[in-house]
Amino acid sequence: MKAILEKIVRLRNPDFNLHKDINTVILISFAWLTFWSLVRGFSLLFYFKNPKMAMFGRAVTFFNTPKIHFGKYLKLGNHVHLSALATDGIYIGDNVGIGAYSRLVVSTSLDHPGTFIKIGDHVGIGEYAYLGGAGGLQIGDECIIGQYFSCHPENHLSDDLNKSIRHQGVKRNGIKIGKNCWIGAKVTILDGVEIGDGCIIAAGAVVHSSFPNNSVIGGVPARLLKQRI
Repeated sequence: MKAILEKIVRLRNPDFNLHKDINTVILISFAWLTFWSLVRGFSLLFYFKNPKMAMFGRAVTFFNTPKIHFGKYLKLGNHVHLSALATDGIYIGDNVGIGAYSRLVVSTSLDHPGTFIKIGDHVGIGEYAYLGGAGGLQIGDECIIGQYFSCHPENHLSDDLNKSIRHQGVKRNGIKIGKNCWIGAKVTILDGVEIGDGCIIAAGAVVHSSFPNNSVIGGVPARLLKQRI
């Protein structure tokens, strides 16, 4: 049984090996959960989409599914919501996992829809993430991201003191995160930021400016701590 399970998991993670302390009870429980996740993944057939071995938790929901595109082995935790009110849509690569209670919302405006959310291959995102895509959000391949991550590629205009802020409109520059980044829990990234490849962002950072490849970033507001050499 262990050998069979290792082969299945290696479809998503080629380097996977079961720890010696994992017993049969744990394996049976894991297999049972995986089976029902795969069954729920077949709900995509109702949206006329190929499941591609998707695994879904309970109460996963979608809005505007024709604008949602995804690769193989997508894994969505319980109560994940994807909303593609967008000019382009949501694009998710192969072998992507998104934790429970996360929300990918390109926009909520019918008069000014957003552009896109694009997530590369082999990306893992923790629970309770909020990813907006109004001005465009791109996350590169091989990124690992902690819980409560949030991205906000849109800013409200506020220069006119004689007009309420909510009526002054927005600006949208977008957010781009490079490949092979490690982003800690509770990180917030704001509009107009570009993060280079190989960056590390410390837990709790609020990032409002861009950083080059291989930067180690932390703080509120985030600053460069050092370069990876």
